[in-house]
Amino acid sequence: MDRREFLGVVAAAAVAGMALPRSDARAAQDADAVYDAPPHGNVSLLHFTDCHAQVLPIHFREPSVNIGIAGMRGRVPHLVGEALLARAAIAPGTRAAFAFSHLDFERLATRYGRVGGFAHLATLVKRLRATRPGALLLDGGDTWQGSGTSLWTDAADMIAVTKLLGVDVMTLHWECTYGQDRVLDAAKAELSGQIEIVAQNIKTADFGDPVFEPYTLREINGVPVAIIGQAFPYTPIANPRYMVADWTFGIQEENMQASVDAARAAGARAVVVLSHNGMDVDLKMASRVRGIDAILGGHTHDGVPQPVVVDNPGGRTIVTNAGSNGKFLAVLDLDVGASGVRDYRYRLLPIFADLLPPDPGMAALIDTLRAPHLGKLRETLAVSEGLLYRRGNFNGSFDQLILDALMAEKDAEIAFSPGFRWGTTILPGEPITMENLLDQTAITYPYTTLTRMTGAQIKLVLEDVADNLFNPDPYYQQGGDMVRVGGLSYRCDPTAASGRRILDMTLRGEAIGADKTYRVAGWAPVSEEAKQVGGEPIWDLVARHLRARGTIPEPRLNLPALAGIDGNPGIAP
Repeated sequence: MDRREFLGVVAAAAVAGMALPRSDARAAQDADAVYDAPPHGNVSLLHFTDCHAQVLPIHFREPSVNIGIAGMRGRVPHLVGEALLARAAIAPGTRAAFAFSHLDFERLATRYGRVGGFAHLATLVKRLRATRPGALLLDGGDTWQGSGTSLWTDAADMIAVTKLLGVDVMTLHWECTYGQDRVLDAAKAELSGQIEIVAQNIKTADFGDPVFEPYTLREINGVPVAIIGQAFPYTPIANPRYMVADWTFGIQEENMQASVDAARAAGARAVVVLSHNGMDVDLKMASRVRGIDAILGGHTHDGVPQPVVVDNPGGRTIVTNAGSNGKFLAVLDLDVGASGVRDYRYRLLPIFADLLPPDPGMAALIDTLRAPHLGKLRETLAVSEGLLYRRGNFNGSFDQLILDALMAEKDAEIAFSPGFRWGTTILPGEPITMENLLDQTAITYPYTTLTRMTGAQIKLVLEDVADNLFNPDPYYQQGGDMVRVGGLSYRCDPTAASGRRILDMTLRGEAIGADKTYRVAGWAPVSEEAKQVGGEPIWDLVARHLRARGTIPEPRLNLPALAGIDGNPGIAP
């Protein structure tokens, strides 16, 4: 599909009644302005990541809090709102501002509509590939998890849509929570011959053998290009160990260097890492490993408009991160000569559903895959009076709704909810459907718990998660956000030393006693013992809570008081 054909499809879609709120000509002009990306050089890579099984257009609010500390303060990706727009030279109120920031989100969502959707993504992929012969489509992972249909089909729906989309290479994270056997079976059967899994840092626990190939060497327009896989290093810690009992992970920087050297020795003239490290980890790795031309990153869900160029002993490495939830498609064009990469162009293109007509084949496949489940997905549980979102270092409003439900249904004094970064956004006045709830909760270990914990144990949990988020060494970060907390009030100093970040914990105005015991509700336990007990799935608990209320006022966020971050551009004023 070339530019002329693309604009013709846009106009035809408008005539057919699809959601194009401007005139046909204006819609075509807007689409051309956003998606006219002239090719450059002789090697092209298309990249998406962290779609979390969202096959339909959605709303997704970017964070207003993404605090960077130590050497990460004031650097991408730890810029939000006006600071991010200023750094990227994006005007407020524009389509790009809506895509990349939280500013004026509700008004702009009404104006610019939903984002993402695999049928719309497919249209853009076809358009870009038409002007970039041989372009590879790379999937950064977290594709098979995040929706009810993916959970119920054991990821078969997402495997089907990514195959139709034309994915060539992928790496892993949440895919592993279906269990190592499911991933291996998919690699050998459903993906075989089309989508290749690469991961230099996944090895067998017994003899340290590679589970997947560390890299794939592909020829693009006569240029040998290596794609090295970097799966999420902390999968057995952040997720249940028993699901990948026979595999080891880790950053494995030395093995990454060995993989780069091997790819170069095999003839690669360009080396690209398809990473699920998280951007801070990628930036550190880029400064230490020689010979990587670009890192196409994911995991931390950072929509970064411009790449960061990192100097290292071997030269320079381009580091990017392509957002989440199907909102973006990255385009990396490389000009590669006999001695390597000479130049590049990079664009992170938002997927605006009102500008990109759905691809008919992909739309039909999605309809077929969803049809058996529509009755359950479309059940209205309640109506939200406020904006419900998840994304930010501390409680989001959908997180707070889950916490409130846990405390009410479990008769708990305190509740914990994981600091997941996936989950769609609901605008004020919209219904909360079962599908919306599953967007926030659909995991393979959804068990709810009620535990008696001492004040000392509660502090230990909070300190441990805070260190994961705010450790000044990126290699000790795992990329999630702070555990969401209900009932308990506390103060947090992200800049303090490990073990000293959580202060002044209180419950209903009284100081938490180190030796006193409290009833704490939670969900998503990673221990195998919790699986054997098998508490009620979180979606059943929250659905019951919502049905009983019907209308949900905007949740009052239980946010910590923050210290040590005055003037930090990672938190909106």
